[in-house]
Amino acid sequence: MITVSEYNLPDIQLLNESTNKFLLWIPDKSYIVLGASNNAKDAVVEDVTLMDDICVIKRRTGGQTVMLTPNNIIISAVITDESVMKPKDVFNRFNELIIDAIAKNHNLKFSTRGISDIALGEKKILGSSMYRGKGKLFYHAVLNFEEPSTTFQKYLKHPSNEPDYRKGRMHHEFVTSLKETGYPESINHFKIKLTESLSSILTNFEDRAEALNEAVCMTR
Repeated sequence: MITVSEYNLPDIQLLNESTNKFLLWIPDKSYIVLGASNNAKDAVVEDVTLMDDICVIKRRTGGQTVMLTPNNIIISAVITDESVMKPKDVFNRFNELIIDAIAKNHNLKFSTRGISDIALGEKKILGSSMYRGKGKLFYHAVLNFEEPSTTFQKYLKHPSNEPDYRKGRMHHEFVTSLKETGYPESINHFKIKLTESLSSILTNFEDRAEALNEAVCMTR
């Protein structure tokens, strides 16, 4: 039987932050991370997960079960002023900046699909989720840089919910990687470009929050 542990990966520290902050990190090994509403029995292929000693943990954010590997880049952020943007706006803004970072070294056109995925045509390279706590919003995304899609097929069952553009396809038919699409640089190079692209996002949130606060004061 699979043992499910409490989420304890590097971005857990962000839940204790009181200011806007983001973190980009690469997992040290493979993990299966259950969404808040998922359970291991329905989401994970038990025999191979146990055989390969894959750690299974559960996060607070929604969305479906994901697998993290050292071939992924994880994008996490905490936003402490929820009045700045609605969740859908946050998803869209992060996606815009991630796509901009890809475009610096890639000539293919990526876009937002479903609620918050990033895809090339019908194939997904990034999924994201969100957790709303008191006074803060926690954003979490997994970008598949170069993990073969057959890995996800090996360990994960078909999700209970899927975006409309998936159309029932299995993991290895639905997921691709940035490297497989022809991205020419290394994972560490892209991590640097992504950091540069995202560095403005929290400043923008803070500027918008300040503007909203000033507008409220003016109406009093």
